[in-house]
Amino acid sequence: MQRRPLGRSGIEVSALCLGSMNWGDQNTEKEGHAQIDMALDRGVNFIDTAELYAIPPLPDTQGRSEEIIGSWLQRTKRRGEIVLASKVVGRTERDWFRGGKPARLTRDQIHGAIDASLVRLKTDYVDLYQVHWPDRDISGFGSNPTVWKPAARTEDETPIAETLEALTDLVKAGKARALGLSNENPWGVMRYLHAAETGGLARVHAIQNAYSLVNRTFETGLAEIAERESVGLLAYSPLAQGFLSGKYLDGARPHGARRSLFNRQQRYEKPGADDAYRAYGALARDIGITPSQLALAFATARPFVTSTIIGATTLGQLRENLDSITVDITQDLEDRINVIHQVHCNPAP
Repeated sequence: MQRRPLGRSGIEVSALCLGSMNWGDQNTEKEGHAQIDMALDRGVNFIDTAELYAIPPLPDTQGRSEEIIGSWLQRTKRRGEIVLASKVVGRTERDWFRGGKPARLTRDQIHGAIDASLVRLKTDYVDLYQVHWPDRDISGFGSNPTVWKPAARTEDETPIAETLEALTDLVKAGKARALGLSNENPWGVMRYLHAAETGGLARVHAIQNAYSLVNRTFETGLAEIAERESVGLLAYSPLAQGFLSGKYLDGARPHGARRSLFNRQQRYEKPGADDAYRAYGALARDIGITPSQLALAFATARPFVTSTIIGATTLGQLRENLDSITVDITQDLEDRINVIHQVHCNPAP
């Protein structure tokens, strides 16, 4: 398993990262532990979680994914073998994160959030602490980032510099080794970098955004920043929440699958998306691999990607995803992928 630098932090992470958002809802504690064991056996050293998880976000399961990782750490005593990432929620009116009040990226809330995460994780530090989404109104979570809209502002919007000051405190206190962003746009990333350079604050080293064969919008604007500024992409939803596997074609709803359990997949059900899933699936089968392996290998091969986040509900799915690391994206295959992209350009941003 290839290791890659996490920005300029000095930390090295595996090219595949194990995601945990299913643990605590679709997956039990025992199943989550089994996934960690398999991933580490295959050379993965990077695990991503969030105070929000499990998904879908509910007060009864909030923080459960962190607890499952924490119980694994407590049982195995293998903290030093993993790079552990978590996230603090951005602006939301969901009040269960902050004891009955809306969540904001203020100093007090950020400090309280990481302390609660560390208790659940049963560790005294995380290697990467990320802002899950901004404290301002931007396109995201399935809204089309290529369609411009006026920037909405709120009176209590937390300035980026103030948020970064609070995050820098965590680095100084040893609670986080490095900082990152998620669901952020080019302006936001550059403002964080500017605040770090001009204010003597900690730098961000990664950005976790959606990226897949059916959502390559990161390549416009953010990819150049990722490469020039060493803020590499941690690609989430590289399988478009399972749609690129082909299992949901023709309206299929397999038993136990996310689309069958939760009404949250509209981001990947937009006009033209099914045609793209079919085209990429046909290409994968033509070269003798699974559609999932093609999609994951494509993301991992991008020069601006630090790590591709894989998630699964079964060990069989996880094994298939891990095997994607052996797929070589040759120039011929790259050209064939780009032909499909020209015809079916970002149908599920």
